[in-house]
Amino acid sequence: MSYDVVLPTHDRLPFRRRPSALLAVAAARLLATLPPYRIGQVLRTLRRRAAPATAGQASNARLAVVTVSRRCTSPQGCLQRSLATALLCRLRGVWPTWCTGVRTQPFSAHAWVAVDGTPIDEPQAADYYTPVLAVPPRRRP
Repeated sequence: MSYDVVLPTHDRLPFRRRPSALLAVAAARLLATLPPYRIGQVLRTLRRRAAPATAGQASNARLAVVTVSRRCTSPQGCLQRSLATALLCRLRGVWPTWCTGVRTQPFSAHAWVAVDGTPIDEPQAADYYTPVLAVPPRRRP
C-alpha cells in the first residue's frame, strides 16, 4: 500500500463476541491465499440467503475484526480485513459488498467492504480506487 492508514485501537471485544470474530479472521486468512477468481466464487456462494448489510452492521463487524487481529489492523492487511469483515457479517446473517480495486497514480491495490457504494470506515473517498472485483449482496426479486 502506498498510503498511511492509522486504524483505531479499541478496548477488548466482549468475550461472547470474540469467537465469531476470531473464526472470521482465521477463515479470511485461508481464503486470502486463493486466486482472486476463486475468492469471488467462494464469496458469491457464501452470500446466498443473506440480507443486505447496513452500514452500522458492516462497521460493527469491521471493528470486531480489527479488535481481535493485529494483522487486520495494518494497512497491508486490507485483503484479510475485508474478507474477515464480510465473513463476520455473513455469520450474522447479512452481506455487505466486498470489493477489490486499484489506483494507477501512484499504483496501489486495496480491498474493502461497502454498503450502498460507500466504503465502510475507509479513509479514502468512494472513487479513490477503481473497483476490479465486487461481490454485492443478492437482490431478492
